[in-house]
Amino acid sequence: MFGLFRENVRIALDSIRSQLLRTILTIVIMGIGIWALVGILSAVKALENTISSDFASMGANTFNIQRYDFNVQRGGSGEREKINPVISYDNIREFQERYEFPYARTSVSFRGTSRAEIKYESEKTDPDIQVYGVNEHYIENTGSEVTRGREINLFDVQNNNKVCVLGSDFESGLFEGANPVGKTISIRGVKFKVIGILKSKGSTFGNNQDLKVLIPIQVARSLFTQPNINYTISIKVDDKEMMAGAQDDAIVTFRNVRKLSPVEENNFGLERSDDLINRIGSITEYLEWAAWIISIITILGSSIALMNIMLVSVTERTREIGVRKALGAKRSTISTQFFIETIVIGQFGSILGIILGVATGIIFASIFSFKFSLPIGAMIWATIITFLVAIIAGSYPARKAAKLDPIESLRYE
Repeated sequence: MFGLFRENVRIALDSIRSQLLRTILTIVIMGIGIWALVGILSAVKALENTISSDFASMGANTFNIQRYDFNVQRGGSGEREKINPVISYDNIREFQERYEFPYARTSVSFRGTSRAEIKYESEKTDPDIQVYGVNEHYIENTGSEVTRGREINLFDVQNNNKVCVLGSDFESGLFEGANPVGKTISIRGVKFKVIGILKSKGSTFGNNQDLKVLIPIQVARSLFTQPNINYTISIKVDDKEMMAGAQDDAIVTFRNVRKLSPVEENNFGLERSDDLINRIGSITEYLEWAAWIISIITILGSSIALMNIMLVSVTERTREIGVRKALGAKRSTISTQFFIETIVIGQFGSILGIILGVATGIIFASIFSFKFSLPIGAMIWATIITFLVAIIAGSYPARKAAKLDPIESLRYE
């Protein structure tokens, strides 16, 4: 049985070599369909991985109060742009005083600048460092982690200590070859003692999460005095079952802070990481459908091409088929031979498409600094699809070859 299969594969390869140009064109057409499927799904998967990990790092038990909802429709034809007031320092201070939901920790923060220059002794960075003013709960609520030293604590915040926690890139940059903890840096001429180093988070859409400096929020307010600073409030609860209650309480509290009447809409946004991930997942679902539609159309065209090439092969090998039948080959043997030939061509197309698709995903991920993962599901489906297409495309030529009359076939020129 295995010997017959191996012989059929050998014959199939010999036939492919004898019709090399047509076979290559068919393989390329089929490969393009699989390339579209695997390539688009690889890129979508890399995008989902990056966005999901970035939002998930906020924590499943965490939600934010911010200036706008994630999906707010700002501007548009015939509509006035919705402008919410910034979340001011008075807002966050009053919110912290009023919000007393049990087992909830409130983090407040703002970005002072994204163009800071950090100095250490005679060395300095490029002016592209982000500096955040934070309170003692910021690191925990954002899913960050300190790998060296310690976090900013309540004592630092209340006493306006000039201390800072650095992103991980400073270890390989400004402090290359040295332990930054305990060293003193300068930001806008103010000296800060380094007390901790954050675990690496990578970059998202070109925004490096490891080139940032965290300092106590009151110190940051004295250092960055631009008007209309917008603050972010992040709340984390210990138990996910308490999320709904914590959110309701936070909305009521912040409405009171904003002095909104019962009939007025919220002039602020509230977002959970889970909500963002689900919304992004619904968007990427359309991209996945597009990948399937494109690949199905292309594979349909390649299946027609594959059927045609096999019909031509049957015609060209009519005399060979007659000789085989005269020597005792059964219909099933002839049919199986052409089926295997079709499947071999289909799998070559599948391999080509998978290689090109994975390469496309890797290139896409590297260009946009996304987190690539091998699209195992898409690769399995690609293999199954090409196998089924080969069976469908090869069934008619195989049946036609099996039904040829041996006498007439031997007379064929």
